[in-house]
Amino acid sequence: MRAFAAFVSVFASLAATAASLPEFPPNAVWNRDVSQAPLNPNSTAMLNHLQSLGGWGSGATSFQIDFSFYVLHAANGIATTPVTPLGGADSYYYPDCGDFHTPPQAPEPLPIPLPPGGGIEGTGPPYVVSPPSYTCDNNHNDCHMLIVQGNTLYESGNSNVVNGQVQSECALTWDLTKVYPPQGRGEQCTSTDGAGFPVAPLLFNADEIYTAEQKQNGDLGHAIRFILPNPRMMKGAYVHPANHAGAPSDTNSNAVPYGSRLRLKASFPVSTFVAGNHADGGNAADAAARVLLRTLQKYGMVLADGGNVPLTAESDYYTTHKWSELGMDPTTQTGAQLLFGVQVTDFEIVYSGDPITLTYNCAPTPADFIFIDGFDY
Repeated sequence: MRAFAAFVSVFASLAATAASLPEFPPNAVWNRDVSQAPLNPNSTAMLNHLQSLGGWGSGATSFQIDFSFYVLHAANGIATTPVTPLGGADSYYYPDCGDFHTPPQAPEPLPIPLPPGGGIEGTGPPYVVSPPSYTCDNNHNDCHMLIVQGNTLYESGNSNVVNGQVQSECALTWDLTKVYPPQGRGEQCTSTDGAGFPVAPLLFNADEIYTAEQKQNGDLGHAIRFILPNPRMMKGAYVHPANHAGAPSDTNSNAVPYGSRLRLKASFPVSTFVAGNHADGGNAADAAARVLLRTLQKYGMVLADGGNVPLTAESDYYTTHKWSELGMDPTTQTGAQLLFGVQVTDFEIVYSGDPITLTYNCAPTPADFIFIDGFDY
């Protein structure tokens, strides 16, 4: 009996647990205050063009939130699990993903830790009743799996776990102690996001918003990930901090490229904003909305991938605080509608340099890189 109890104790210590979202150093590009940064000279025309196409993927004023992501925290005692290419070697993104130390002649997806009780994006609440799972429908979901172990962030896209082995189309790591150069993990290299970005540090969760609400005019302290439909993004190009683009197809000269950083206008009435779900979220929803709006004014949001729901948050399944506390429960308080009413034209585009032509010729950044400035604009 004692042996069983000891086993349960060890298992519990290795299971997925609540913790803060992973962060890069303060001078990383994601943590840069862009409230006074110069604007793209074509900002107004670009945003007017985007608005003419329908604005956000879910509608011109439907600034919606997706709550389907999990960020898992693996104890140091968890061993890494082998990864095999989902659908065979030809379907794996290499050299963009995997271990950059492996010669291209012998690609090997790197192994990742797999905490018990974890789950892949979209497999549990709030959209289904069952707990998070490592079994994901890759035909209808991006199936991101995001895991932090120590100072390493493991991210996998189009993921599944079969017979104890991870299947993935792209599995890679980010070193959370490093300030990456403008080309991130490599110029023309993708990641689990089309722009080549990390995912987990650009999400937001209930714990972050709760903490920000305890401070006067609090914000999240980092930029937020956002997505648009690929037909509304500039074809064949991206701007830093992106280093890749998914499948953009808009050929208009005013199209917005992958990697664009949008900043909410300083004139936007944050202090009086009424949440789109105020009717059922009440004053708590207004307070949560204002945290996000202040964040968007100071740090902005970066265009990371293609899709129809602009913003992405972490599920509250593993967090200490819950969305219901903040008046934005996606199941009972229509929390996805928190920022309804905010339009594309309420933003402006920060200057990020000239668009870079997309070639898909990934040039990995050396693992031992040293970069001091952190920005190229």
